[in-house]
Amino acid sequence: MLDLLADLWGFMRQRKKYWLAPIIILMVLLGALIVLGQGSAIAPFIYTLF
Repeated sequence: MLDLLADLWGFMRQRKKYWLAPIIILMVLLGALIVLGQGSAIAPFIYTLF
């Protein structure tokens, strides 16, 4: 996993694509929210956000 992040950061740094970082962070956060909302006690509260 760390190799993937290091490669991604190296790509963004070499090609000056720093604008990709917020998009990737947002996608990771939304993915974590979906995974946590699948079978937890906070699922009803997450669904009210959307």
